[in-house]
Amino acid sequence: MIFTLILICAFGVAVFIQLLYFLLIYRKLAFHKEPQGEFMDPVSVVVCGYNEAENWKRLIPLLLEQEYERFEIVIVNDQSTDNTKFVFKEWDWHPKLKLVTIDKHVKKGFGKKFALTLGIKAAQYDYLLLTDADCYPKDKQWISSMVKYFSKRKEIVLGYGGYEKQSGLLNKLIRFDTFQVALQYLSYALIGKSYMGVGRNLAYKKSLFFENKGFASHIHIPSGDDDLFIREVANSKNVAIAVSSSSQTLSEAKTTWSSWFRQKTRHLSTSGYYTFLHKLLLGFWALSQVLFWTLGTTLIAYDINKIAVVLLISLRLFIQGFIYYRVMKRFEEQDLIWLFPLYEITQLFFQLIFVFSNLFNLKKRW
Repeated sequence: MIFTLILICAFGVAVFIQLLYFLLIYRKLAFHKEPQGEFMDPVSVVVCGYNEAENWKRLIPLLLEQEYERFEIVIVNDQSTDNTKFVFKEWDWHPKLKLVTIDKHVKKGFGKKFALTLGIKAAQYDYLLLTDADCYPKDKQWISSMVKYFSKRKEIVLGYGGYEKQSGLLNKLIRFDTFQVALQYLSYALIGKSYMGVGRNLAYKKSLFFENKGFASHIHIPSGDDDLFIREVANSKNVAIAVSSSSQTLSEAKTTWSSWFRQKTRHLSTSGYYTFLHKLLLGFWALSQVLFWTLGTTLIAYDINKIAVVLLISLRLFIQGFIYYRVMKRFEEQDLIWLFPLYEITQLFFQLIFVFSNLFNLKKRW
């Protein structure tokens, strides 16, 4: 009897915590109205790449056709061994392109922080817009849609980097996981608690980068050029978010489970360096998710207060579905809404595997 009561109370607490997150944090993004504004300052788009010859062929023309008055594109060839240098020869004449090459003999360690630092140093303008070589903007207004939120107070703009829609469960899980991550870091930015951005779509000021000594404090960590840097320089007032369709980028999702596994474990390797507050908030969210599903299904299976449990589950799923749909619509991921409980459960299972794998000190490359 006492054990049953504990289970019921724990389930009720899990539901309550989940509702707090949805109504106090994630609701901000669901109902966010982007402010109107104009921004005319010149912009430097910085992109680094290693063995991305085919992606450069697609990305460079899309960047050059951006409808923004004054911008340059700084491309860093990070010791590529493929045909990258021959691809660049086709564009080295273009006045908007600035090519930076890191020779093979340079000892720079793992990750792209060294390459990105060189790209930022080479940038002519103070306002930087970053993406990856395997990404591409959704349309010709990407630059203007991202940088228009810069102002005297706003020095950082967080954007959304999605993945192309393909058939299969893996693609849907990757896109759902990406949606969940964006839901968190964009919502936390709206409540003044920014802790990360994604290198696929991120903007900040060059002066902000050097005032905080760039990546110096975590240069020994292969990852973290986006989340750990934003964690350091963001405050409650200097971060804006961009969620319109024009401000988003796309890239091709991983097509094998093993490649996605490596990607996720690399991304999660920096979470241990988050602040205690962010670890607490993110941890409570994940724990309440696990408790919600495990305790809810257990109580129903053993026919314990089944009606009340079903009502609480229905309430949580209704509020969650409403908020998820509004945010998914912003990111053009509405197809995920129909089976989101299934994706959530599956994602939680893999999340535990990813976290467990990061307990091992593996050498990670980008």
